[in-house]
Amino acid sequence: MDFFWFIPTYGDGRYLATTKGARETNFPYIKQIAQAVDELGYEGVLIPTGKSCNDPWVTASALSTVTQKLKFLIAVRPGVMKPTVAARMAATLDQISNGRLLINVVAGGDPVELAGDGIFASHDERYEITDEFLDIWRALLAEEKVDYEGKHLKVEGGEIMFPGIQKPHPPIYFGGSSDAGIKVAAKHSDVYLTWGEPPRQVKEKIEKVRAEAAKHGREVEFGLRVHVIVRETNEEAWKAANDLIKYVDDEAIKKAQEVFKRYDSVGQKKMTELNKGERGNLEIYPNLWAGVGLVRGGCGTAIVGDPETVAERIREYQEIGINKFVLSGYPHLEEAYQFAELVFPLLGYKQDKKSTGAPKGEVVGYDYTAEKLARV
Repeated sequence: MDFFWFIPTYGDGRYLATTKGARETNFPYIKQIAQAVDELGYEGVLIPTGKSCNDPWVTASALSTVTQKLKFLIAVRPGVMKPTVAARMAATLDQISNGRLLINVVAGGDPVELAGDGIFASHDERYEITDEFLDIWRALLAEEKVDYEGKHLKVEGGEIMFPGIQKPHPPIYFGGSSDAGIKVAAKHSDVYLTWGEPPRQVKEKIEKVRAEAAKHGREVEFGLRVHVIVRETNEEAWKAANDLIKYVDDEAIKKAQEVFKRYDSVGQKKMTELNKGERGNLEIYPNLWAGVGLVRGGCGTAIVGDPETVAERIREYQEIGINKFVLSGYPHLEEAYQFAELVFPLLGYKQDKKSTGAPKGEVVGYDYTAEKLARV
């Protein structure tokens, strides 16, 4: 298993839908998160994309210079970006980061936001564009000279003068729950990402993607995007979950749910169906809680519990084929430590970092005669 964390460039805090306990997500703060998860042993970080976020490419470029091993999962936006320009950007950042770039393909799901970026294609047309985009993008990163004419995109004499480090290209992560999305993901992706639905639904999706990938003679890995709320006891974890939405009122839920209705994203519709826009019955599967999705778009579920329970749920997803876990929690700095310190050891997750020889645990006493430290 590989574990990723999240860089909250759209905002962070202790509670949802309120300014109470909110934090300014300026560069010093997101650098703090990135350096923490780098030291804790996470494989990488997902940096979100969209109108409400700072640009992920600029953010990742800056963070790559202040981290050592951390990988950066950042979005290409077919339709918003040209494949030739996106290929040059990917090659450059792959060089700068010494091969630590991962690509998150995002076709978009909110017609209003897409219109603001000049995109007016329908849902299925966006996936047609994505398919052509990736045909061109992958060929360019493989150092081919590209002449291409499709239904939506055309390139003559395209090429990359300064290729990236990873061959043939940085790994492609791809989410999309619709039939159109799954077809493109099966053809192009290295890792298929799904949001945190109950295991049975995730298993069905995995089987569908595998069958579609087999038509292309390909095999695909699978990842889960989900929040986590882990505490030393189940009681503390559920209290933290309920506290997260303690300032979410009915009006906030109503406004958020109205926005989600306009989305043509099948994945978003599935997230909304899990919480039904209501506070009751938010535990939709043992220790899988849909409270985040009441007011937050995208990933709307969290695994909640003590370390043993959370580890058990993660193993359940692993058993059905998930080997990449893209996690987040509020606030993101503290929750990254909570998960790493409490759950990593139970999963045998190797952090693969050398000891600095620094003290571990608080110094509580010193025996001057024996010249020994007593530590917790």
